[in-house]
Amino acid sequence: QVHLVESGGGLVQPGGSLTLSCAASGSVRLIGTMAWYRQTPGKERELVASISNDSTEIADSVKGRFTIVRDVSKKAVYLQMNNLKPEDAAVYYCYARLYDDMWRSYWGQGTQVTISS
Repeated sequence: QVHLVESGGGLVQPGGSLTLSCAASGSVRLIGTMAWYRQTPGKERELVASISNDSTEIADSVKGRFTIVRDVSKKAVYLQMNNLKPEDAAVYYCYARLYDDMWRSYWGQGTQVTISS
């Protein structure tokens, strides 16, 4: 059975940096799009960044500050977050389109990012 396991969230001061990690466990044969979303209470989950074989997309709100990297050999995706702002505080969710015996979409459990001085 395939799972996504996230790590790296926590408390950071404004202007600080964090790196989120997400790795797939289980019998994954192929890796498609991987992405990071975030959600705050009362709001819809929003796309932060995505990466595939063909393209990388970064939300305008984080462009120039966040970088997404995918390591296919490790079945992992990372989100490097720099110059964090209070409005970046959210629960961050990893997403992946993976193939074991068929293509399926998977979500991580979420990791909290808190921005506070």
